Amino acid sequence: MTRTRSTGMKARGGRLAVAGALGTASLALAAVPAYAKGDVDVTAPRTAHGGQTFTVTAHGDDDAVRYVRVCLQQRSGGHAWRQVACGAAVPSGTEARAAAHVKDAGRGPVDFRAAMYGLTGPRDHHPVRRRTSAPVTVQVR
Repeated sequence: MTRTRSTGMKARGGRLAVAGALGTASLALAAVPAYAKGDVDVTAPRTAHGGQTFTVTAHGDDDAVRYVRVCLQQRSGGHAWRQVACGAAVPSGTEARAAAHVKDAGRGPVDFRAAMYGLTGPRDHHPVRRRTSAPVTVQVR
């Protein structure tokens, strides 16, 4: 009987040690700081007439860098993305904006996306792309 009782005490002590370790680990994970938050979004019309001007806008913010800049990029026909317009560099916490007035003479789908760049200062010559938005398609008719 003492043997069974001794083994039961060891098993219970082991379970308590595991439960204590899990509790400590969960507290440590809760103390980790939150990740930086940010978002970038692009707005464009669904359709446009060929030869007429339409407006594409983008806005966003990222609190992980000191300054941010939003740029609009365009592609059509499966070609590479090309930059259409960029907004001004603004301090983090202020929403960065960019707008482009586009006049596309061709017909077919034209994709636009917004790219957010992080900068160390307002005149930083080496911006780092932080995030891009999902592409938005405009059907030019």
